[in-house]
Amino acid sequence: MNRIKSVMLLTLLSLLLMAIGGVFGGRQGALIMLLVSFVINFISYWNSDKIALASYRAQPISPEQAPELHKLVKQLADNAGIATPRLYLIPTDVPNAFATGRDDKHAAVAVTEGLLRILNRDEVAGVISHELSHIKHRDTLVMTLAASLASAISYIANIAQWGLIFGHRGDDREGNPLALLLTIIVAPIAATLIQLALSRSREFMADASGAAISGKPLALASALQKLDDYAHNRVLPGAKPETEGLFIINPLCGKGGLQNMFSTHPSTEERIEKLREIAANMN
Repeated sequence: MNRIKSVMLLTLLSLLLMAIGGVFGGRQGALIMLLVSFVINFISYWNSDKIALASYRAQPISPEQAPELHKLVKQLADNAGIATPRLYLIPTDVPNAFATGRDDKHAAVAVTEGLLRILNRDEVAGVISHELSHIKHRDTLVMTLAASLASAISYIANIAQWGLIFGHRGDDREGNPLALLLTIIVAPIAATLIQLALSRSREFMADASGAAISGKPLALASALQKLDDYAHNRVLPGAKPETEGLFIINPLCGKGGLQNMFSTHPSTEERIEKLREIAANMN
């Protein structure tokens, strides 16, 4: 059911991209955007890990650099029944983490310097287990595809906005200015809402599955609390709304306002409460 829902929502994003093309270029514009959506999905499928890692300047961590971390990740990957992912380090003091890749054999987990600094071993294990759950259930591929399409939609809407400001509407001279304006406003919001629908339930599932992988739900709850405290005071450098769904904690929640209303993550308090319930049931 989750796979069907994901395909439907990704299809909606592609149709939204086509609708933008139709508003600005009629049937020809819609066809061009259909082709663009195919190209984006193709490139994202084969290069999702490289795209996400490059966006945050993540660098590979060798076994020689962090032998204990590699040993921990391998143990947890064995618990999850998947191949051991590659490890990357994001050069920032803001603690956070994400996983990426089209499947477990082409997956990577990226953690920030800040995360390794403030979390203890059990808490790191909880975070890694959460990300391994995303890999196991192919959430990483789905969210990267969604992020790529949403980025394209936002970029095109931004171009259109400047086009209206300077009075340029392309070749379609009879284009409806109101339709253009609505497209510019509504399209990015719609893309964000679709991403939200894809992401929120998956975070709860990854928490529960991650708790089973590590066997320590309270350690994951403690890690989430620490990461959330930092996230509300410092925004992760280079973080974009289109990729916030990849992270274990929303990297933009420090901005507040509407950004939080359209967050791809459920509240940390809800997540911690559910993890405490899981811990109680384990006991």
